[in-house]
Amino acid sequence: MGDHSGLLEELQAGIAELTTSERWMRYLEVQSRFYSYSPNNVMLIALQKPNATRVAGYKTWQSLDHQVRTKESALRILAPMRYKRDDVSEGDDVREIRGFKMVPVFDISQTDGPDLPEAVSKLEGLAPEGVFDRLTEFAHSIGFRVERPESLDSGANGDTTHSSGLIRVVSANSEAQQAKTLAHEIGHALLHDPESVPTKDLTRGLKELEAESTAYVICTALGMDTSDYSFGYVAAWAGGAPEALQGIKASTGRIQKAATAVL
Repeated sequence: MGDHSGLLEELQAGIAELTTSERWMRYLEVQSRFYSYSPNNVMLIALQKPNATRVAGYKTWQSLDHQVRTKESALRILAPMRYKRDDVSEGDDVREIRGFKMVPVFDISQTDGPDLPEAVSKLEGLAPEGVFDRLTEFAHSIGFRVERPESLDSGANGDTTHSSGLIRVVSANSEAQQAKTLAHEIGHALLHDPESVPTKDLTRGLKELEAESTAYVICTALGMDTSDYSFGYVAAWAGGAPEALQGIKASTGRIQKAATAVL
């Protein structure tokens, strides 16, 4: 297997095309209504509802045609109370924070409404014969065992824990999605050991971009088309097309090294 730069070029072209599509615009429009919460509020949400995935206030949910179910109890987060400063001249609206108040928010699982537009479509159907087993053997060869739980509390399709040498792949997904997820987690296993100095400061977004790009190259080389999932996943984690294309360029060497090790 030579270098896989052709496949990385296809990935970049696919991302550029996706992120000019109407589907992507709808996805971004919905994304823009969700706040990104502070680390403290992320902790508060996790304590109250560990499997929360999409959190917003009552009115935001209504604007997305979602109704909070009547019996649901709100999650509470801290919002700053901003007041106009007394010592500034009339026309200026300079506000200062004087304490915090608890405000109610709800997770998507507490609402009823239409599916929100997603950047990715889960893969359906079968994987080429033997791909999952070969990837599992590779995982073993680098010191990881592979478990297949029915689901994960996080709602993710898979995860990797370096400290215990464990890759988990959700078995409720299609064969194709499971094979792609295993390739993605192997990407994390090879590239993102939290103990290793060069990568421990990588952002979550860049790690996800590298792992999914690695999975795309591996799966495409093994005869699987993962574009429905990979293009949107990489673009969403990178924050859009220009960032995704830059990230892939910056990480090309690392992505190719990981893919080549597997292939």
